[in-house]
Amino acid sequence: MDLRQIEEVIKDTEGGMVEKKETLISNLTNDGKKGIDAGSALQLFLDHIPISSIPGIKNSPVVELNIGDSVRDAIQLLYEKNVYGAPIVDVVDSDGTARRFSDRYVGFIDIASMFLWALEECEKARMNNFKVVTDEISKTGFFYMLEQNPQIGQTKVGELAKSFLMDPFLPVHLDDTLFHVLLLFSKHRLQVVPVTEQPNSQVIGFITPNAVIQLLLQSSGLDWFDCIADKFLSEFQFEHEEHNVRVYGDQSIAEAIDIIWNDQIDAIAVVDRGTERAIGCVRSTDIHLLLDNDSLFHNRKNLNVEEFIHFDASKTDSDPTIKRDLGALLSAGVLRLRNSFIPRMVSPVTNKKTETLKEAMRKLAETKSNFSFLVDELQQVKGVVKLRDIIIQFAPPCIDSRIDGGGFFESALEQTGCHVENGTVICDH
Repeated sequence: MDLRQIEEVIKDTEGGMVEKKETLISNLTNDGKKGIDAGSALQLFLDHIPISSIPGIKNSPVVELNIGDSVRDAIQLLYEKNVYGAPIVDVVDSDGTARRFSDRYVGFIDIASMFLWALEECEKARMNNFKVVTDEISKTGFFYMLEQNPQIGQTKVGELAKSFLMDPFLPVHLDDTLFHVLLLFSKHRLQVVPVTEQPNSQVIGFITPNAVIQLLLQSSGLDWFDCIADKFLSEFQFEHEEHNVRVYGDQSIAEAIDIIWNDQIDAIAVVDRGTERAIGCVRSTDIHLLLDNDSLFHNRKNLNVEEFIHFDASKTDSDPTIKRDLGALLSAGVLRLRNSFIPRMVSPVTNKKTETLKEAMRKLAETKSNFSFLVDELQQVKGVVKLRDIIIQFAPPCIDSRIDGGGFFESALEQTGCHVENGTVICDH
C-alpha cells in the first residue's frame, strides 16, 4: 500500500466515526431512561471504537528479541532493521519447560535505552579501569566500544528487565476497545501497546500514543469531547519544569545525552544561551545519528548541540503531494528508527499556553510528534506537553474503585444519564 492509498484509507475510516458516536450517545441516553445497569452503560459506551478499526496496526514489521540476546546484538539487529523497539521473548522457563505461547513475551525495549545504558556503563568503566583502550575507542564508533568492553556489550537483554529500561508487556487483542488502550497509556508509562491476535497471541503490531490522539480528535465537535479539549493549556497542570527540559546550544552533545539519560526523558529543548529562545531539540530517537556516523560518536564531547541538531536538517520530507495528516495509519504502525515524518531537530513542535488542548493535539497528530514545548511570546521554553499528559485528561473511569476516572468519559456518561461514583458507573434514571 503506497502513501496515496493510505490517505484514502484514512478518509474512509474517519467518515462515519462521529456519526456512529452521536448515535451511540443517543441510544445510551434512551437506554438509561429504561434503567440500564451501570456496567452495561459503560461497556456500550466504550465498545464503539474497537482496536480492529484502527488502521495501520500491521504497518511496521515486528522484530523480536530473545531474552538471551546480548545488548550489542540487540542494538545491532534493531539498527539494521531500522526499528526503534521490540518485544522481548522468553520461550523457556528456568526449569527447562516450554512456556505457553501467550506468556512468551516479557517486556518491550527500545534501542535508545540500550544505547544510553551501554554508553553510561562504558563511561564508568573508562573512569574506573584505565586499561580500557581509550585512544582506539576515541577513533572508532559505538560498536567497537562495546567490543572493547565485553562485560557490557555481552550483557543479556533479559538482565535489563530488572531495571527501568524495559517497559512491561501489556498487550491488547484486536477485539479489545479504545477503553483498554486509554487505560493502559494513562496508568502506565508505556511507549507502545502491543497488539496480539488469536489463536496464538503473537504480536502483530503496535498502537502508539499518537494513534490514540488521532482517534480522540475524531470526536471534535461533540460536547463531551470539546468540554475538555477546548480548554486553554494554561488551565492544565502539566508537571514538567523548565530546567528539566532544556540544554544550551553551546553545550556538548555528550552533556545533552547525559541529561536525557539521568532525567529519563525522551526529548530536551535546545535553547540559545543569550536569548533563551528555543532553537531546536534533541530526542532519544536521534541517537541513530551517532550510530550512522562514527565521527559524530567519537567527537560527541567536543561537538556542541547546536551543531548536532543541524545534521538532519538536510533530510527530505515525505512526498510533498501527500497531506501531512495521514492519521492513525502511520502513527499506529510506524516505529522506525529513521523516520522522515517526524519534525527535524531544528523544528520542534511548540505551543503557547493561550492555545487550547485541542490545538496542541492537532499539532502533535499532524507532525507525528510525541511532545510539544510550551513557549512564551519570546519563544522561551517554559515546559513540555507529552502525549501521555494529554491522554490522562481523557482517561476512562474504571469499575475498580482504586483507579480514578477522567473528565472526558465522566462528562460523556453524564450526558447519557449516568455518573461515576467511587469508581463505579451509576445510572441516574
